Amino acid sequence: MFPDAPRPIPLYADLSIDGNSSRGIGVLQKLRRREFSALAMAGVVLAPDLARAAVSPQKVSIAMAAKTSLFHLPVVLAEQLGAFKNEGLQIDWLECESGLQAVQLALNGQADVVSGAFEHTLDLQARGLNYRAFVLQGRAPQISVGLATRKALTMKSLDDLKSVKMGISSLGSGTHWVAQQWLLKAKLAAENVQFVALGSATGQLLEAVKTGSVDALCHTDPVMHYLEQKNELRLLAETRSLISTQRMFGGPMLSACLFGRGEFLQKRADVALTLTKGVVKALQWLKTAGPSDILKMVPSHNWMGDRAIYLGALENVRNSYSLDGMFSTESLQTAWRARASRVSSDRANWTTLAKTYTNEFALIAQRKVNS
Repeated sequence: MFPDAPRPIPLYADLSIDGNSSRGIGVLQKLRRREFSALAMAGVVLAPDLARAAVSPQKVSIAMAAKTSLFHLPVVLAEQLGAFKNEGLQIDWLECESGLQAVQLALNGQADVVSGAFEHTLDLQARGLNYRAFVLQGRAPQISVGLATRKALTMKSLDDLKSVKMGISSLGSGTHWVAQQWLLKAKLAAENVQFVALGSATGQLLEAVKTGSVDALCHTDPVMHYLEQKNELRLLAETRSLISTQRMFGGPMLSACLFGRGEFLQKRADVALTLTKGVVKALQWLKTAGPSDILKMVPSHNWMGDRAIYLGALENVRNSYSLDGMFSTESLQTAWRARASRVSSDRANWTTLAKTYTNEFALIAQRKVNS
């Protein structure tokens, strides 16, 4: 468990959430086996639909915040690589100010799928809303906490960090959660920080730091790396790598993923599979792509006007991308514990956790991509 973090209330009296309970893991495994059988049958039923999809273009809407960030790189690359177009799938990108706004679009029926932090599915399931993550993009949040250089120069230690205005995308977003986790790890009082919602527009984030609208910023790359390289920010913490993420959260973590309503995954399983195959292809491509390959595929407006800084930012987070699109049990447990540190009580339990994800689309995608 994290230092000083409240332990979540287990579903059963003898159920531990610290990774030592075979009963809790058993709940996950039983549901996964049932789910796999159901999806295997669905694959037979959907075969004609998959064939029709090849000749009849389909459309799907994906909501996300900070599309130009490295956080969403796998799904953006999948489109650039032609993985969706070649399967007859057209993407309607819905760009949002924050991950929470992207979730709200899905709840309003305006988006079929969200590309965002996995923790959103935990919150949604705890509220009784059937949303499920179906392909993992990142194994680390890729979010950093930085202090404006002008502020850092006046401090001798973190004890001097008081009355700080910290920019985030919004309350209830991944940037907000990482900032809360950092405060917990640093043993800083929450009242020392005032969160300021800035959205995810690059220009707005840069201006807020440079003009002094905020004293600190918690956000994704390449924005954070850019500000760091320009000596506008001094990093206090980061979750760019697997090691730094484990240090922050106490174990392997889940981050960027695609998730949608359970009904969508059932009725449009062919679309969900096409999206998953595209992400898995992009993840495989990323393993061997060189700098020139990256620059050819990534839209130039994502570079923030500096190719070297963009490539440096990518190098910092490169090993944090998923290898295969799969959700591991250990990472799920870490995500659970992280949420328990910020949410004292709700309807979540081990069965809830099992309903937040599925690996079946990724398993099928791997076979198809590797065949």
